[in-house]
Amino acid sequence: MSDSIKPLGYRLITGPDDAEFCARVSALLDQGYQLHGSPALTVNGDRVIAAQAMVLAHSVDSKPSQGSAG
Repeated sequence: MSDSIKPLGYRLITGPDDAEFCARVSALLDQGYQLHGSPALTVNGDRVIAAQAMVLAHSVDSKPSQGSAG
């Protein structure tokens, strides 16, 4: 990843529930992302499609939420 490109604080990973999906999630965990909530599953014809939200820990801790008083 280039130094000029800031990583996203939030990612939603989707795809068929297979080894490639797990490898994508694992790679993001290695980059410092954390799982956010439970995965979601649905069936698209004969395939199970998974979705997993992921967040960077420092982005959650360092930015105040919008609309917060302060």
